[in-house]
Amino acid sequence: PNIETFYRSEGRLPDGMTTHYGDGGLAGALLEARTGVPFTFTGHSLGAQKLDKLLGGAADLNDATLAPLNQRFHFAERLAGERLAMNRAGKVITSTREERFEQYGHPAYRAAVDPNDDTKFTVIPPGVNLAVFDATSRNDSEDATAAFLEAVIARDIDPDRRNLPIILLSSRVDHKKNHIALLRAFAEHPELQALANVGIVVRGADNALQQRSRFTGESRELLDAMAALCDQAGLWGKVTAFPLEGQAELAAAYRYLTGRHSLFCLPAFHEPFGLAPLEAMAAGLPAVVTKNGGPSESLYENGVAFGVLIDPTDPDDVARGVMQVVESPQAWQRYSEAGRSRVLDRYTWDRTAAGYAAALDEIIGRGPAGQTGQRLPIPPYFTQPDPANDFTTADLAAIYTGVA
Repeated sequence: PNIETFYRSEGRLPDGMTTHYGDGGLAGALLEARTGVPFTFTGHSLGAQKLDKLLGGAADLNDATLAPLNQRFHFAERLAGERLAMNRAGKVITSTREERFEQYGHPAYRAAVDPNDDTKFTVIPPGVNLAVFDATSRNDSEDATAAFLEAVIARDIDPDRRNLPIILLSSRVDHKKNHIALLRAFAEHPELQALANVGIVVRGADNALQQRSRFTGESRELLDAMAALCDQAGLWGKVTAFPLEGQAELAAAYRYLTGRHSLFCLPAFHEPFGLAPLEAMAAGLPAVVTKNGGPSESLYENGVAFGVLIDPTDPDDVARGVMQVVESPQAWQRYSEAGRSRVLDRYTWDRTAAGYAAALDEIIGRGPAGQTGQRLPIPPYFTQPDPANDFTTADLAAIYTGVA
């Protein structure tokens, strides 16, 4: 009500609204119901997929399994609000086509939205911050970061290998990012070892592979596994680990490593969108990235490759992808130029803003009669916050399974 009051005090309502996440989308739906102002909805992440993970495949959706999760995370309210938002939005915006069908095709959103409806959905990917990551940008940490990386290479890499390119892993250390896939590929392919070293960005220690006692839980487990592989395959002197603090240092490192004809690698099991590879590509680093998820759209389109896609479960294919880039200066240059051009052409915040502006123009131009599909009623809980209107665990089960 405060948003509506503000605009009415100004004497004019907005022509359109863009809303984000479930709570923003719910606010947009309630405002649209009161004012007629159309809105777009960008869910980013949806509650049904989070509930999937927390349930862990539990088949019996009873009070014992659902009630504790609903009490803590308010899933019934969240899913009902998301359903209302996507149903009443003039446009639903996703970052990738896969997101459109995977997330919005969940049974929990049945009858709220049809992921096959091309008039309802549009793909508008987020953009790279070129002021930070572009190859032509500079920041105050450029020289210090370059000196730091040279010292790290001198510390950890054998003298006769110090001029080789670096295969860089810079995502967080967790199971999903699958760092060890690159190390396995590196260990099993001497021809790859002859052409490059491996660098792993890990915050929290000067060399996380040598100072593993500073880490706990999953990070410690994965670092132990990587160190054990280095022991078994004789990779010490070919692998380094080092910290980078913040985006400025990361971007400076990308630019420095571009000058060494290095590359960015992300062998994640699945990457929903994949902004990190695009940031590296903007700086000039070629990208060798999982084929699963958003990178399959950002790194390849209409028969044109802007990077190299790999199967993260196959060490031979990971090695093949890296070799494809480092096998010759010409190959590296081709992927470096293609990757940066791809970012500049499609994955900038200017392009993102233009996409949202076009979506708003479209839904505003339709007018009140332009709403497509059957409109869901607004659950009383959202307009009359009374205990009698609270959602129950049974309501959650019905929504989640697509019965509601």
